[in-house]
This record gives sequence, C-alpha cells and structure tokens, in this order.
Amino acid sequence: MKKYIRILSFVLLLGFTACGEDFLTISPTESQEAGGDATEGAIMANLASAYQILLFDSYAAQNYNSVVFMSDLRSDDVFKGGGDAGDQAMLYRLSLLDATPTELPIGLWQIYYSGISRCNNALLACENAIGVTEARVAELRAEALFLRAYYTHWLWKFWGNIPYFTNDIPAPYMAPQYTADQIYGFIMADIDAAIESNALPMRTTVGNDGRATQAAAKMLKARVVMYQKDQSRYAEVLEDMNSIVSSGRYALVDFASIWPREGEFNNESIFEVNHLPGEYGGKTWGNGWAGFGTNLPAFISPNDLNDPNEVFKGGWGFGPVRTSAYEIYEEGDVRRDASINKFEDGDYVARFQNTGLFMAKYAARIGYNEPPGDVDLNYENNLRIFRLAEAYLNIAELIAIHGVPAGSGMSAQAALDAIRSRAGVGSITANAANIKLERRREFLGEGMRFWDLVRWGDADLLTENLPEYSSVRTWTANKKYLPIPQSEIDRTEGEFKLVQNPL
Repeated sequence: MKKYIRILSFVLLLGFTACGEDFLTISPTESQEAGGDATEGAIMANLASAYQILLFDSYAAQNYNSVVFMSDLRSDDVFKGGGDAGDQAMLYRLSLLDATPTELPIGLWQIYYSGISRCNNALLACENAIGVTEARVAELRAEALFLRAYYTHWLWKFWGNIPYFTNDIPAPYMAPQYTADQIYGFIMADIDAAIESNALPMRTTVGNDGRATQAAAKMLKARVVMYQKDQSRYAEVLEDMNSIVSSGRYALVDFASIWPREGEFNNESIFEVNHLPGEYGGKTWGNGWAGFGTNLPAFISPNDLNDPNEVFKGGWGFGPVRTSAYEIYEEGDVRRDASINKFEDGDYVARFQNTGLFMAKYAARIGYNEPPGDVDLNYENNLRIFRLAEAYLNIAELIAIHGVPAGSGMSAQAALDAIRSRAGVGSITANAANIKLERRREFLGEGMRFWDLVRWGDADLLTENLPEYSSVRTWTANKKYLPIPQSEIDRTEGEFKLVQNPL
C-alpha cells in the first residue's frame, strides 16, 4: 500500500505550481503575506511548498534534471546513452566532463534556488508564528533548516562558488556570491541548528513518512562534512552515525526488497522522496512545475523493452551501465541483480553506447504510472536519499581510512561485515580499498560514486579513452565544479555580477 505524507495535502490544497523566471524570485503564498503573522496552517503551507521541490528531482521547467542521474553521469558507472550523442547533448557533454556555460543541466540550478526561497519563506513564517506552541514551531523550523541545507548542498557540490541568501530580496533579485568554503559554513550552520534543537524525531511515525528527522539531518551532516574533508568534525560525525545505528529505530532489510513500492519507507529508509502516480495530479509536458511523479524510470530504462519476466517496462535508453561496473560484484552478491538489469539483445532496441546493462533500482516497472498526466513523467518510484547502509559504511570509512578512534561504538570491521552479510558475501578486511569498493557496490545508481571519487582524491580514475563507447575524457581539478550557467551570469550586474568558475 502506498504511504502518503500529510504535508502533501497542503500542496494539493493550495495548488503550488510555477516558479519565477529568475532563480531568486520569491513569491509569498496566498495563506500568508510575507512578514505577516503566521498561524500553524500558514507555516505548514510554506513548509509544504518547500518540500514540494523534492518532487522535481527528475523533470521541471522543460529540463531533465534527476540529481541522481546528473551525479552518476560523471562517474565511471554509466554512460549517457539515449538515441545518439546529440540526444540531450548537454548530458553527453556532462558525461565527458566537458560541460559549458551554455550546455549544462540548468534545471538543477533553478529548482534548488527555488527551494532555498521557499525554505526562507517557511522560516520567516516560523519567526512570525501566532497561536503555535514553542515546541511545534521549533519542529517546523528544524524541518525548514534541514531542507534549506539539503538544497544548498547540491548547489554547493555542483557549482561551489554560488550566490546565497536567507531573506527576501528586492527586485532585481540578486544576491552576493560566496566561495565554496563560505557556503560550507552556511550549510553547516543550518544543519547544526536543526540537530541541536532536538526538535526532530529520530524517525517519523506513519502518516509523516517523507518528513525530515534527526537521523536525516545527521546523514546530511555526514555527507557535507566528509565531502568538505573537514577532519575537525569527523569524530562527531562518527558519533552521529553510531547514534543512528544504536537507536534501534532502523535496521538493514533484504536488499532487493528496498526498491519496489512495497519497500517504500522500510526499516532501512532514513529519508526518501514520496513520488505519487499520475492519478494524484500528473506532470505534463506543458507544465513541469506540477504533479508528484518522477521521469527517472522512463529515462533510464531500455527502449521498447519486452521483459520476459513481465516486471519492467521500456523507456528511453539513457544511462546504460558500464560492463566494468557490472563486474565489480562477487559471485553470490545479491546487490548486482537488484542494482543492474541485464537484458538479451532481442528484449529491447539497442541505443547509443549500448552495453545490455541498465540501472534497476529506479527502473520503470509495470503498473507504476497512471494517467492523468503524461505517462513517462509520472512514475511512482520513490527516491531513496538516505539509507542506514550509508551510516554503516561511513563508520567503516571514518575509522579505517581517516583514523578516527572507534571509541565505544562499533568497529570498522563490524560495520563492513554487516553490509556484506546482508549482501550474501563473506567478510573481507576493512581497509581503504575494500571500503571504497563496497560503497560502489552498495550505492550503484544512487548518485554517490562521482562525489566519492572527488572527495577521496581518486577522480583521476575518470580520465579514459574508450572510443568504442564514444567516451574520451580527461579529469582536471577545474572539473570539480560545473560552469555557472551563462544565463544566470547575464542576469546579474554591478556588485552582484556572478564570477564564472575556472573552465
């Protein structure tokens, strides 16, 4: 049975739709004039608007912008695929580490800046709360802080040196540009405030699935701190990971069971996006800022598929998995077939960079999309953002690779063994090479690999010469950040003129 988060009812009720043309445009909701007194309903309406940004993870404003796929494209796990090199040419350039200021996934910039604006409105409403208990305001404020940090962290990882704002901005909606290190400080301030408030539960209750929790905030903190390589905070991140594991609120589950609809909000799920099928208000090609479904399954599934097992259905053929990624799994590792679909030549129509291998976790499944709305835009596959497995592997990495003392928590070996035991394979030594490979096996198709290679200093592995797959690319330090969209630079002027990242 599909679970629904109550907060979406506010979105349905108030009908949030379009975002402004300019990425910093802020539009107050109908329920609360910006700066005015805010009832609990007004706060919730603003917060619902902020959560809604999570539903645009695959398609918005006529842009394909799955943050999972956009991350994986620069990794060594998948190719671009699709019809040919010119089919979504900006994605091909992204996969070749050759994005330009005019050819890059600008949809990510648009949706996450809209998310920051909406979070700012929710936080302003919390400041002006009337008739709401302090405890309730603290909880809603912590949720908004978590979301603002989450949206900002994606902009920070993709672009680094970005504009940032926490208040309403007058026209023409421009804000100061900060360095990546300064942005890290802003993100951490929000995360710390959310965690230290102790206002969020460690895990949500039924009916609130999909909302922020203490565990989700700690998982986001781990990703941000470890990507920044802020060693001064590694010990507290390790403590955070152990607190999640030892809380007893989460548990590893059968790996293959995570990905169908029956696995949504399972005991391993710490935070996920609750996509709804088209019958609840589908996205359309004419309005990408509405609806609650996802396009990612159609995007990454093989073209004209005839699945002999009648589980999966066809899509557009983007993101074929590399043969080298398929081969990283040991015999008996249940994660391979749950992460990668292998089809025979006659089962589908081969497209560009074909390998016969396709991502399975978010693949298009029969019966997972319903009209109204355009079918390919409205699959109900939930996006799993944080899983307990990541906490275990963070523990193993922090201890075995970064030298953080285990203290009274679990050992690196115990953490690695727990993940491998669930996968159906035996124990191996908890050293750097094995832990890095285990993360790749565990999170293939979840948008983790590229960011791991960058933060480990292993991104030279992305340099390759594979003419048989039309993939020739070279990693340099400047590839860490994408170019800032030229359209956004052109909108700014004077003291707010955006400075382009080194190309």
